[in-house]
Amino acid sequence: MSLVEMIAQADARGLAASGLACLDRCIPLLDGDDDVLRPLWATLADGDGQGWGEGLEQVRGKLAGPDAAGEDEAVLLARRMLAAAPAGHAAAEVRVWADACSVASLRIHRLLDPASGDAAGGEVGREGRTEGLSPLVAAELRRQVTVLELLAGHGTAGLRGALEVATEGRRVLRAVVSRRARGRG
Repeated sequence: MSLVEMIAQADARGLAASGLACLDRCIPLLDGDDDVLRPLWATLADGDGQGWGEGLEQVRGKLAGPDAAGEDEAVLLARRMLAAAPAGHAAAEVRVWADACSVASLRIHRLLDPASGDAAGGEVGREGRTEGLSPLVAAELRRQVTVLELLAGHGTAGLRGALEVATEGRRVLRAVVSRRARGRG
């Protein structure tokens, strides 16, 4: 099943976790600490979504960055992911956000991967096949699929695994961002 099909079939919690996991992996671009999104993960674990909107506003306040004038495309995409997060948990609005986060996160990984060759190219395919993708982009695609599989197969119990997948991806992207900064400096 393709990533697009998985997003289309996911429930509201799976969609929120999918979007949140994409955002979590991209936190290094926003200079956020590793625990900045923990309150949002906790609201998903509680099951009722109470506190999501309030937690989201707190996260936005903590990650508010400079004016977008000097930021590169990868950072702008991460900021848009955060800005577009819905305050509620209605499946329709969360589905749109999760899908946009999926596309943006894959694009970010493509932009940051020195092995991607054509960083300015079009959208990364989300069919689930990784042939022809650079290693960083292929790993991000696998992580997105894994998060949705965990939530579809285990419900709330899959959140722990989804968070672990997000944490692993965040560490990888943090290393890429650090290497990139050293190369520029």
